[in-house]
Amino acid sequence: MSDSRRDVPVAGGHGRSGPATVRERLAADRTDTLARMAALGRDFDGIVAANALVAVDDEHDPEGGTTAFERAHVASLMEQAHGHLAELDEALQRLERGTYGQCEGCGSRIPPERLEIRPAATTCVSCAEPGRRRPRRPAR
Repeated sequence: MSDSRRDVPVAGGHGRSGPATVRERLAADRTDTLARMAALGRDFDGIVAANALVAVDDEHDPEGGTTAFERAHVASLMEQAHGHLAELDEALQRLERGTYGQCEGCGSRIPPERLEIRPAATTCVSCAEPGRRRPRRPAR
């Protein structure tokens, strides 16, 4: 058995199995995210359809607050999923350019353990610290 952390490529080096392992992991995460988005879309449509049969005045409907919250909650989850999908697509682009695993803040390598947990990470742990102001490196 190989140590999966060694299979995470970083800028300037690609572990034992090269970028294919990361590409597969990012693609699997992307597939899961698309499935989650589809399920959330069905949930949202179900909430809207169920409310079409009842009073449209959320303010005076005893269930109005609950349904408004449910709609807002599902919409928020959909927005998060869209954002995650964009992060995954950007990570795939970095992988193609050969900059995957390079911190966008300081230019150092992102530790393989961080990429294992957050494959779409764009910063090293130091640059990701809350409140830390870091200059953005110019795009190449």
